[in-house]
Order: sequence, then C-alpha cells, then structure tokens
Amino acid sequence: MKIKQQKQIRAFLEEEFESGKSSALFDTQEKTLRTLIENTKGKSKNQMKTLTQTILPRIALYQALQKTGFSQEDVFRHMRKYMMDKVAAKKHSSTAKMELVPGFYAIYSKVFLKIMRTTDLQESTQKAGKNYFDITITKCLWHTACVENGCAELCSLFCDVDDVTYGGLKKISFSRTQTLGYGGSCCDFHLFKK
Repeated sequence: MKIKQQKQIRAFLEEEFESGKSSALFDTQEKTLRTLIENTKGKSKNQMKTLTQTILPRIALYQALQKTGFSQEDVFRHMRKYMMDKVAAKKHSSTAKMELVPGFYAIYSKVFLKIMRTTDLQESTQKAGKNYFDITITKCLWHTACVENGCAELCSLFCDVDDVTYGGLKKISFSRTQTLGYGGSCCDFHLFKK
C-alpha cells in the first residue's frame, strides 16, 4: 500500500536537515512505521486505513526523531513545526478553498455530522441547531494510537492541527474547552456559522 504521507515527511526532513541526516531519519521513520503497522491489531479496515495513511506515519516520525539523540524538547519542536507548517497549513488551505462553494456552511455541517454519526474512528455525540453544531468525542483513534504506541504527549499536536485548520475561516468558527490529547475527559467541538 502506498502511503501518501511519506512523501510529505521526506520533503520535510530534507528541508530541516542536511542530506545525510535527512536520509538516515527517513530510513528510521520508514522502518519504525512498518513495525508500528505490523504491531497494530484488533482494528477495523477503516481504522487501519486511517492509522496507516495518517496517524502512524506521524507517530513513526516522532519516534524516529527520538531515536536519533535529539533532546525531547528538540523532538517536540521539530514535530510541532511539521504538524503546524505542513499538516495544519495544508488542511487550513483546503478548508478555506471549500468555503468558496455557495452554501458551504450547510453542506459542511451536514457532511461533518453524518461522518461523525457513522464513523468508527471516534465515539461521539452530536447536537446541531440552525447556525451551529457540537461534537463531543469521548474516544478518538488519534488519541488511542498515541497512547497505545507510548507517546500520549504527541496527541496534543494532533489537537493543535484543528486550531489551525479552522482558524481564520470566513464562514465558520470553531472553539473547544478541552481535548483528550490535552488530558480532558472529551473533545468538545463547537462549530458555528459566522
């Protein structure tokens, strides 16, 4: 299976480090990723696809950086840069482009809520009104994967991606008071029409 995320990770490492170091880090990340995928058991086909394509490559990058002798502070700094400058910026750009579609809020809220009601990637409850929708997530595959792979602290960066994705949009606003990744009992998403 081709993992699209790997191209982005390789490019990031090439930007951050000289060629010998970036190649060695990428090799370590790829080996770590293969091990993570092989060791992941008891997941549905949908969960495994999301883990393989999205979550585990980032966990593998984090673990590869840890294996290279960086301080934990430097590891987290590099991961934060990757998650914010690459992952979050791309998601924000994509969402901002979708806003150009007439009726964006109505379409987005309907699709978002339908996905949340039917997915096995999270356990959640939903509530919606005319100009808002709330999602309360009590179990999340991103958080579970970080915990299962011994890096619960990394999950906060996955949470931070949401802040960038929805920050500064013209037609929709977003807030939360807590997340699982930051030690909360849930992720309480509140999205509303501007």
